[in-house]
Amino acid sequence: MSGKTGMEHLINVVNKLQDAFTRLGVQLNVDLPQIAVVGGQSAGKSSVLENFVGRDFLPRGSGIVTRRPLILQLIHAKLEYAEFLHKPGRKYSDFNEVRIEIVADTDRVTGKNKGISSLPINLRVYSPNVLNLTLIDLPGMTKIPIGDQPPDIEIQIRKMILDYIKRDSCLILAVTPANTDLANSDALQIAKEVDPKGFRTIGVITKLDLMDQGTDAREILENKLLPLRRGYVGVINRSQKDLEGGKDIQLQIKAERDFFLHHPAYRHMCDQMGTLYLQKTLNAQLTSHIRNTLPSLRDKLQKQLIKLEKSLGDFKNYAPDDKTVKTKALLQMIQNFSLEFEKALEGSRSSEINTIELCGGAKINSLFHERFPFEIVKMEFDENELRKEIAIAICNIHGIRIGLFTPDLAFDAIVKKQISRLKDPCLKCIDLVIAELLNIIHYSTEKMSRYPVLRDAVERIISSQVSKAEQLCKDQIILYIDCQLSYMNTNHEDFIGFANAENQAEKSLGGTRRTPGNQVIRKGYMTIHNSSVIRGAKDFWFVLSSESLAWFKDDSEKEIQYILPLNRIKLRDVESKFISRRHTFALFYPNGTNVYKDNKQLELSCTSLDEEDTWKASLLRAGVYPKKEKTESSNEIDKIDKELVDPQLKRQVEVIRNLVDSYMDIINKATKDLVPKVITHMVLNTTKKFISEELLLHVYSSENQDNLMEESPEEVRRREEQMQMYQACKQAIDIIGECSMSFSSQSSIYGPVKPPIAAKKASYRLSTHIQQVSRPAPPPPPGSEN
Repeated sequence: MSGKTGMEHLINVVNKLQDAFTRLGVQLNVDLPQIAVVGGQSAGKSSVLENFVGRDFLPRGSGIVTRRPLILQLIHAKLEYAEFLHKPGRKYSDFNEVRIEIVADTDRVTGKNKGISSLPINLRVYSPNVLNLTLIDLPGMTKIPIGDQPPDIEIQIRKMILDYIKRDSCLILAVTPANTDLANSDALQIAKEVDPKGFRTIGVITKLDLMDQGTDAREILENKLLPLRRGYVGVINRSQKDLEGGKDIQLQIKAERDFFLHHPAYRHMCDQMGTLYLQKTLNAQLTSHIRNTLPSLRDKLQKQLIKLEKSLGDFKNYAPDDKTVKTKALLQMIQNFSLEFEKALEGSRSSEINTIELCGGAKINSLFHERFPFEIVKMEFDENELRKEIAIAICNIHGIRIGLFTPDLAFDAIVKKQISRLKDPCLKCIDLVIAELLNIIHYSTEKMSRYPVLRDAVERIISSQVSKAEQLCKDQIILYIDCQLSYMNTNHEDFIGFANAENQAEKSLGGTRRTPGNQVIRKGYMTIHNSSVIRGAKDFWFVLSSESLAWFKDDSEKEIQYILPLNRIKLRDVESKFISRRHTFALFYPNGTNVYKDNKQLELSCTSLDEEDTWKASLLRAGVYPKKEKTESSNEIDKIDKELVDPQLKRQVEVIRNLVDSYMDIINKATKDLVPKVITHMVLNTTKKFISEELLLHVYSSENQDNLMEESPEEVRRREEQMQMYQACKQAIDIIGECSMSFSSQSSIYGPVKPPIAAKKASYRLSTHIQQVSRPAPPPPPGSEN
């Protein structure tokens, strides 16, 4: 029997691999060599499989009978019995009980409403009448749902079949009845989708005895009509009458042989037709297919094993009750956290660098040098309003008297008001830094997610320390503001003094006020949203200077689109459009004049809020202020401004304005320099030192070590699943290794193995011709493998 050939045990190897994966309950990303049986309903798939076994064991009936994939492993043995993988240890000698158990297990998973499931049933049949073979019986293709089946039953079955047959390691047994048009065969059509050249498809033609009188399937079986590389095999199954009459399968196989011997269209190829020949052909082709795919299968398993070993690390030999392992893991976790925190804060040169957005220390640096200066600039007064407030202060100081000299009390009042307003941006900067610092801590503890209690304890302890440092830092900043308010150092070397302020005031009133040069403040991309300017939103390269805003086609700055003068331009926020994540603002003239062409305003947007804030800060530096709604107090200021026509008062206002401007420049420079230093010293460095020197001590003193190192249920389940996959991989590689050694020894003793079925030279019409076309690689010569 061909089942005794030197290659025969290869099918048993694949059976062992399937059982190893199924028994451990894991799904490895490897495709085992197998044969999938596909066909339409009532094509005769079940009868073909029962003919292989020689027993009636598959459910029968109308509609969809096979509702779950059935992995059928046929094993040549002396005794005849069956086993289910989901019922280990129980042997079925009565095949009627096998049929009952298939129906019962199908109903357990899918219910009794004719639903389907992709969860397979594993059935192993031992018999002296079978050759070693593994097949997968898939549900028959249907188009119309019956009973309580879902309307998309056709799509579900099709998807399930494709999931199996699309793998290159799967041979396709396409079963088609002879009394239908072969060109419309459901089995051949779906096989052609995944195997267009027919390399993996074996055609089976059933119901040859039911064809109309005077017709035959000779051209199909001779592989002339819709040829396949592996050819076609014709079989005769029992009719419905035979099934109802309980006709024995062995008698049917004998009748099948007689049919092919005496039929004029098939007698010349009778040796290549029938169930026994199909079984031998499938055995030989599956064996050859397995031999060709085992090397790549072994490579996949080895790569997956290496990946799992790296993922598991030291946990391959993990003992949950070993306290030394827990202590070592705790120390490693704290040490790794300290390193991760320092890298995130100080910067890292490793390969794991965020290329999408600023984070960690870079984000804090951006807060210090972009966001914080923006908050300071944003709080500045509008130039005209500031002059009006100075005038009111001077008038209130003089009272009913006529002021001949510029009062220094007005300078003190305005400066103190400006300094007091610095408190909010400074405290806001601390809040933003603290928020980003907590993000860094949370990110750095991600590797502790295996131990949720430890992670919570570490974050709680550090957050408490950060809160203390935050309060001390805020107290220090408030003290700094109070110190600035307590004494005005008008002797500072950068302060212009009263004489210089008067000279500048005279020049300004005389029309000779010095204007700064047109310096470039900022460059970058923004998006214009005006529909009348362009069709849809479009990005342009913008260059902001102290006098104008220009935009170009790209950052090469060769094709300029427009230059917008900034004199009298105002800024306001614009609501973003529906489902838009961009942040939009607009530039406009308060008097309603067109800004650009026919547009009353120019709508611009940025990709992030931080980017929008920096652009607004830059526009403020260029003198573009947000539009402010007029209040009752501002109306009073306008009224006073109209009454202030005294040139002496205007000169005094200009002098105070110059003094305030000079002194606030000094204060702002000192604040921008000092606040980041205070935050770095009192918050960042203190936290870093606490983590590296005191964190471990606080963890030990605040929590029970055993509780700290309790793993989360999700982590335990994940590690167990990975361990199962790891063991399944090792077992599979060992099985393939034993197979390779066994095959090598057999090759050394017996020489090269011949194909189980030899093909005739001129018999191109026979399916056995495919055995030569596939040309499997011959085994190594004796002694070539050690």
